Amino acid sequence: MTFFTILALGAFFILKLFLIVVPMRESFVIERLGKFRTVFQPGLHVILPFFDRVAYRHEIREQVYDIPPQHCITKDNIQVEIDGLVYLKVMDPQLASYGIGDYSLAAINMAQTPMRSEVGQLSLGEIFSEREILNETIVREIDRASESWGIKVYRYEVANISPSAHVVTTLEKQMVAERDRRADITLATADKEAKINMSEGVRQEAINHSIGERQRRINIAEGRGREISLLAGAQATGIALVAEAINKPGGNSAIKMRLVDQFVEELGKILESSDISVLPGEMARVKGIFEGFDQVTKQFKG
Repeated sequence: MTFFTILALGAFFILKLFLIVVPMRESFVIERLGKFRTVFQPGLHVILPFFDRVAYRHEIREQVYDIPPQHCITKDNIQVEIDGLVYLKVMDPQLASYGIGDYSLAAINMAQTPMRSEVGQLSLGEIFSEREILNETIVREIDRASESWGIKVYRYEVANISPSAHVVTTLEKQMVAERDRRADITLATADKEAKINMSEGVRQEAINHSIGERQRRINIAEGRGREISLLAGAQATGIALVAEAINKPGGNSAIKMRLVDQFVEELGKILESSDISVLPGEMARVKGIFEGFDQVTKQFKG
């Protein structure tokens, strides 16, 4: 039993020397006698013991590295502290092993240099509004330099943009002043619109009053015109009837009697309302009055 156990352990040890298993997420760079031999992709591989060795192990998944915060000066001479994240992936394990000593450190340092350069060409407001353009520019610069490193930079993200405390205080005061200015403008605009609306209301009220007054006068004038027309028509009809009655037999006498009655009636009214007795100067000549009536009657007949 012990012999078989020792034999199994010896066979396992020999297989372990000749076989190597590469995990799914990694790739191994194999050297033979100190010289690059091949790259093992994930899976089971055979090596020559004591001659072959695993020189480098590389993560073949996409990796993310934190860019340390650094101080940058913007175009408008404002000092800001910016950090970020860079996403990259090993595309060629051989170049990543022999093309550069530490590609992760090189990528981090390479991201900081174009970041300072790009931030220096933008104002503080543009950094916030054009963050995507800044990210694309940094990715393009790193990717151009990393072609010989066997890595691919996929994207860069500016994580935090932190102005100095003095700048933050100044910006806060500026924001407060801007809000106050907008509030004043809003209040002034509202006051102006209110005054305009009030003046429009007064103007419209005056127009409505003038229109109503004009219509009232038109209605009064039309009413008076109709009244005059009706009175004239009635008077014309009455005169025509009187003329027709005069032409009939006995009409002359009737007219005389009517005029005498009306004369007496009006004279009585004058005498009742007057403090002084008033008598016509021609009262003694009543015959002359009736003769005047005769002349009037003759005119109607004519």
